[in-house]
Amino acid sequence: MTPHRRLRRTLAAAVVAAATVAATLSTAVPAEAANPVTPGNFTGHGFDQCLAPSQRAMDTWLKHSPFLAVGIYIAGDSRGCRNQPNLTPTWISTQLRKGWRLLPITLGPQASCHPSFPRYRDDRTINPRPGANGNYAKARKQARYWAGQTVRTAQRLGIVKRSTLWYDLEGFDLTNTRCRESALAFLSAWTTRLHALDYVSGVYSSAGSGIKMLDNVRVNRPDAFTLPDRIWIARWDGRANTRTDYIRDDGWLPGGRMKQYRGGHTETWGGVTINIDSNWLDLGKGSWAARVEHCGSTRVDFRNYAAIEPGSALGGRVSALQCFLKESGEYGGAVNGSYNNRTRAAAARWQRAHGYSASTTWSRRHWMGLTATGSRPVLKLGSAGEPVRRVQRALNAASGSAGLKVTGVFNAATASALRKWQGRVDHRTSGIVTAKSWKALRKGRR
Repeated sequence: MTPHRRLRRTLAAAVVAAATVAATLSTAVPAEAANPVTPGNFTGHGFDQCLAPSQRAMDTWLKHSPFLAVGIYIAGDSRGCRNQPNLTPTWISTQLRKGWRLLPITLGPQASCHPSFPRYRDDRTINPRPGANGNYAKARKQARYWAGQTVRTAQRLGIVKRSTLWYDLEGFDLTNTRCRESALAFLSAWTTRLHALDYVSGVYSSAGSGIKMLDNVRVNRPDAFTLPDRIWIARWDGRANTRTDYIRDDGWLPGGRMKQYRGGHTETWGGVTINIDSNWLDLGKGSWAARVEHCGSTRVDFRNYAAIEPGSALGGRVSALQCFLKESGEYGGAVNGSYNNRTRAAAARWQRAHGYSASTTWSRRHWMGLTATGSRPVLKLGSAGEPVRRVQRALNAASGSAGLKVTGVFNAATASALRKWQGRVDHRTSGIVTAKSWKALRKGRR
């Protein structure tokens, strides 16, 4: 082969290789792209801490604490914990995969009249000078810079677009006009820039200063500033709700509020102690689960899953059983509500395959095992989705008195029924579904 021909073949191979790499890069999805929007739609308990906890602490608190949301300081020169050794893309994706809702916080320039800021020698406060046109242009420029910095950090960590990014504006003197108006200009520009970058804007502040300021503007000067989409109210009244007398009842409702109802204190869960603030979230639609159909329009959700025996007049429950067995691959017949030979044979196959003795009766224990089969995430107040439905069905099967509406949303009634069941089977009455709970439900322990 001549040198020229070898050169042409080498170049051709290089072109093909380059094209292959380009195609791979264009179709490959970065790991962080699979992360969900956070916090999304959620109603439940959260906590925030200066330093992002270790993975061990997060795992322990997931299993033992009531919390399912966590505030993390990702940006800002004035934050107390500038060094965040645990805060990596892997940490972010791991928490989201396990069900945590994340609240990314920036603590950048603070109100110019705040006595405790600047905190360090190299951080800044919000520029209070109105400027020639009275528009507080320098404060707005600072906000745009920090919005951009926050988004870049969020994207590097894998916090995807349409997630809420929170600006922490600590309490200050509302009567100081330039301090207040520059803070308003800053927050307005922060929100405008976040919207341009396709993120949701949130603002944390004390109920009696920053939040009151925003609510007054909402009512009295509605066209003067761009308001945040969501507010995080600091009001340490010990009440796990989103109410405060400092602002009007119609502001940022429904779905636009959360409240920090208890300030810094230590809590210990599963032997792990963390100094935290406690929060109650009610954001977006709140915790909710999309409707899921099984076997067409077959009804599978009941408040009581009674035992089925040959000759039972329980056509609706039998249809549900046939549907679940069909979905598990054990039954190939019609979903017709008839507890016939083919249905009983399929039921017996499922019983043997899952460690039960084969029987012509389909008992409450069998219902529990069948409805609990599937993925086994940790579930607690605020969780939502098909795994919650499976727990609700299994609890209704365990006791005819549970009477839960199968909604897919882990609400107070679900937690109460779970604790009662946990007490009956000698588990810790935590109201949290852990791997131990899933195992017992699948075994039909009543």
